[in-house]
Amino acid sequence: MTSRLRRALCLLLPGSAALRAHAAQASVPEPGQAAPDFELPDQQGKLRKLADWRGKWLVLYFYPKNDTPGCTEEACTFRDDWLQLQAQGAEVVGISVDTSASHAAFAQKYKLPFPLLADVRGEVAARYGALSDWLVFKFARRYTFVIDPQGRVAKAYRSVDTARHSAQVQADVQQLRQASRPQQP
Repeated sequence: MTSRLRRALCLLLPGSAALRAHAAQASVPEPGQAAPDFELPDQQGKLRKLADWRGKWLVLYFYPKNDTPGCTEEACTFRDDWLQLQAQGAEVVGISVDTSASHAAFAQKYKLPFPLLADVRGEVAARYGALSDWLVFKFARRYTFVIDPQGRVAKAYRSVDTARHSAQVQADVQQLRQASRPQQP
């Protein structure tokens, strides 16, 4: 790192209002709002759109970085609960700012059966209020959205315990599905 860049970072990072202002972005979509659309490549390079999951419940989770302890734990708990979520009619999709190649290695290493989408520019994370952009680096915050079959946000999680999150999502999907069924007279 050049001394010029180091000096600029020192001026910017400690409590800088300019840096905090840059880190601000779109607000988090609330339950009942339309889920922001996206089109991103998965770990095989296949373009995936929100519309691909229309008619199904979607667990869309944002995470900071492949192969870090918390992100690995979260991905593996979703992997372990994947069949139960599918039995409830829900699909799981992860998104981070990592590349498709990084996602492919991560998915293969941990045998993840669901798509990981590469949001390398952070545009989709920003639309979901999940991007943390600090000029010199950016990452997705650990946020999760349950999206209903009509493409609306049904539940948003902004605070996640990686060890228990998948079980919490699974219980909430079951409750949301029951609440959305027409009531029998």
